[in-house]
Amino acid sequence: MNSKINILLIEDDKSINTFITTSLCGNGYRVITALTGKEGVSLAASLCPDVILLDLGLPDIDGCDVLKQLRSWSSISVIVISARTKEQDKVTALDLGADDYITKPFGTAELMARIRTSLRHSRTAAPDKVYKAAGLEIYFERRMIYVHGEEVHLTHVEYQLLSLLAENSGKVLTYKFIMNSIWGPYMDSNNQILRVNMANIRRKIEKNPAQPQYVFTEIGIGYRMRENENI
Repeated sequence: MNSKINILLIEDDKSINTFITTSLCGNGYRVITALTGKEGVSLAASLCPDVILLDLGLPDIDGCDVLKQLRSWSSISVIVISARTKEQDKVTALDLGADDYITKPFGTAELMARIRTSLRHSRTAAPDKVYKAAGLEIYFERRMIYVHGEEVHLTHVEYQLLSLLAENSGKVLTYKFIMNSIWGPYMDSNNQILRVNMANIRRKIEKNPAQPQYVFTEIGIGYRMRENENI
């Protein structure tokens, strides 16, 4: 199950970065790493991880500024991992939107427990909903997709796109709204990456991608998902 969970680690200390990455991979998580704040924000926007582990003492921009940028467009769970032990530092990070705060040094068991708690909270907050229409089924809580009973495997970003459309089924979502929701406002306005991902999604879920029955293109505007029949 953990193999489907992506964790972004933003940590400039290479030895700590390697230690945490090894620990996470050993527990079945998929890990993406960034050594600077700017790289971390960019990866968060493009990959939409399930959890972000954020160091505050980064070489280019302060971790609190990274947190501000993330919270301007995303509700991804953020666990701060920092050597700053003052109470005010913790309060500041939590007030800026961090979900948890771990002080260095910490043990692997504690880190894993904090991640599991963060994942439980994020899943509890999400409604237990199911999308069903013309043989397509999306189970949001379990992140599972079926077409006429056959499981479909999407990349993390493809799943984020399809679930966003499914949660707003019947509505036309503009290119700009989708880009901001998935990649954040700092993403290039060129929607080529969106078109490529949508083409990949259609190849996986549509019987004939040229004549879609689930995801429709509103030319020049955006996309619309077939209305949920499970309401």
